[in-house]
Amino acid sequence: MDMQAWRSRLMTGQWFSHLPVPLQDSLLAAARLRRLSSGQLLFKRGDPPCGLYAVLEGSVRIGAVNEQGKEALLSLVEPPHWFGEICLVDGRPRTHDAFAVGQCVLLHVPQLALLKLLDEQPVYWRQLALLMSHKLRLTFINLEQLSLMPAPARLAHRLLMIAEGYGEIEPPRRVLQLPQEQLASMLSLSRQTTNQILKDLQGQGILNLKYGEIEIVDAERLRALTIF
Repeated sequence: MDMQAWRSRLMTGQWFSHLPVPLQDSLLAAARLRRLSSGQLLFKRGDPPCGLYAVLEGSVRIGAVNEQGKEALLSLVEPPHWFGEICLVDGRPRTHDAFAVGQCVLLHVPQLALLKLLDEQPVYWRQLALLMSHKLRLTFINLEQLSLMPAPARLAHRLLMIAEGYGEIEPPRRVLQLPQEQLASMLSLSRQTTNQILKDLQGQGILNLKYGEIEIVDAERLRALTIF
């Protein structure tokens, strides 16, 4: 399939839609489609750099597993997010594991093709820096919340961020395809604590819970919980 066919999907994201058109065209020209089945590994911690990815369909779970088998889930990357830029910048190995969640379609811009483009047009490095700095800003926010926010406020804030695609999606989604176990892992909370907070919010009419799904019924009341 012509990569241009995916342009409209990518244009729904803030980062790609604000790129100079020649850079958009160059990324699409260098890109290849990757299809992953549910649970399939894209790359693992320690793998060499392999380029930049955009999620077109499905989602990608970014995290790590320790020797005891406990997983730390850092994020779920959903359309139309781009990821993989850290290794592009420093040339070092992958920092975490990446697995497909459900059937997944990715746009893949290989490392060598991207470095060639950036060598020819070094002004485009700024666009990659903006992609990385946005995620760094979110990381600092999450670290601050982990130290200062009570669990219900952290959960409310994370749901709102996911609904907004971490700043990529406008308008925000109401329905999140998000199992409670994954939400608990992202927040470093127990499954029981997460379940209890979600049930309390459902009882207040703020959320509606279904299997593997969370619907935000009243976003303003949910946002009010993040003020502490």
